[in-house]
Amino acid sequence: MVFVLNETVPRSSSSSLKSVITANFAGTLWQALMGLAFIPLYIKYLGIESYGLIGIFATLQSIFALLDVGLGDTLTREMARLSVLPGKEQETRDLVRTLETIYWTIAVFAGMAVVASSPFIEHHWIKSGNLSPTAIEQAFVIMGFVTIFQLPVSFYTGGLIGLQKQVALNLIAACVATLRGAGAILVLHWIPTIQAFFLWQSVIGAINFVLYARVLWHYLPQSNHRPAFQLHLIKGVWRFSAGMGGISVLAVILTQLDKVVLSKMLSLEMFGYYMLASVVAMSLTRIFTPMFFSIYPRFTQLVSINDQDGLRQLYHKSCQFMAVLILPVATVTAFFAYEIILLWTRNTITAEKTHFIVSVMICGTALNGLMNPPYALQLAFAWTRLPFYVNLLSVTLFIPIIIVVVTAFGAIGGALAWLILNIGYILFWIPLIHKRILRAEKWRWYWQDGFLPATTSIIVAGLGRLLTTESMSSNAMLLSLAAIFVMTFGITALTTPVTRTILFAELRKIGFAMSQNEV
Repeated sequence: MVFVLNETVPRSSSSSLKSVITANFAGTLWQALMGLAFIPLYIKYLGIESYGLIGIFATLQSIFALLDVGLGDTLTREMARLSVLPGKEQETRDLVRTLETIYWTIAVFAGMAVVASSPFIEHHWIKSGNLSPTAIEQAFVIMGFVTIFQLPVSFYTGGLIGLQKQVALNLIAACVATLRGAGAILVLHWIPTIQAFFLWQSVIGAINFVLYARVLWHYLPQSNHRPAFQLHLIKGVWRFSAGMGGISVLAVILTQLDKVVLSKMLSLEMFGYYMLASVVAMSLTRIFTPMFFSIYPRFTQLVSINDQDGLRQLYHKSCQFMAVLILPVATVTAFFAYEIILLWTRNTITAEKTHFIVSVMICGTALNGLMNPPYALQLAFAWTRLPFYVNLLSVTLFIPIIIVVVTAFGAIGGALAWLILNIGYILFWIPLIHKRILRAEKWRWYWQDGFLPATTSIIVAGLGRLLTTESMSSNAMLLSLAAIFVMTFGITALTTPVTRTILFAELRKIGFAMSQNEV
């Protein structure tokens, strides 16, 4: 790794980083809200079997992300790196055009593969009860065209993240998410078929990629020459890209294997319930993903100028902030999964079939979220070998584990395997990271950044569970859940120095404002 020691590099100010984080959270949470709000209506119009088909489509999209071969992550890192180096305008534009050409080739290949394999998937994989074979096959054909438009979006968003243009990125994402969900409901109101649903997704996918592409090219630095495909630029980034590609392949296997196995073993109806539970549990990623994409470019810049003190401070701040953001949500959801799903879907059968899966899976997702700042730290140093080998070992162990637990326990087995995997990450991956990077910070991470907020969240949310009666009305339960969450969040925030400082500062502002009003 080569550090730029003598270059004067403009740093993002604290307020700038806060605005980036705020934009990421606002956009991502709005997307999550739109996604969750419309799911009960999708099930109402289409049925749980068709929702299972939507879940299979989401799994396919994740699998096809393997073809990214690390290009999106490479673009994020290179945009962040080049943005603080002078005289790199033409190289930046040429790099985007080069990687863009490769990405679109991959997207067309992936989409056509879905179209070509649709008869095989319908005949040999899907176990349908009420959906006709023709409807399923047609749905997969349309999925292929959605894939062509959807895959390149991650490339353009990667570029915008590297340039730290999250405000524009999240504005587009929020608008498209609203149009995607609301438009789908209008379409299904008139044509309640799975084919109509995916046709609308293809229209939105085309609009989405056009917006992201135009915005990325708008924000790229200007130069005197047109951007061109430059093979030598690939040679400069292929090692990092290959490392990220390997990590991505293994990560997709780890996150999607349960769904692939269960889609084959379960009926489409039962798989629909599993995917519904997965959507709830994985909604937690909507909280920690914005944080990751906010700190990763900043970590990269600090590494580039060899600011070890700044890196150490930002690392622990981000770890503590991450813990306080995700752990209260995860623990309250785990303890009250049945009530939350019942309030959301208004369906006792759905709540019965999904709540335990949600409770187990969201615990694994929370642990995964705690690993995001350490993972971003590794990538900032371009250290891809460790996460690659960790994931390779995880896949080697995870495949037999998931086959055994799914065979023995059914759908809940997939959630248990996910929890076991992430416990392993916390116990074994963190020591390996801090053996090389920020060597003196391991125990501070375990105690201050992890154990204290986790224990506090579990205790407060658990006490809330013990004190809550089951005979409450819907409105009373909603108020009770809100109160328990606020208490869990507030008390957990007191356990870490970063969030405690923020909380006390806000309380002082409120107290000062109240005293001024009294005067």
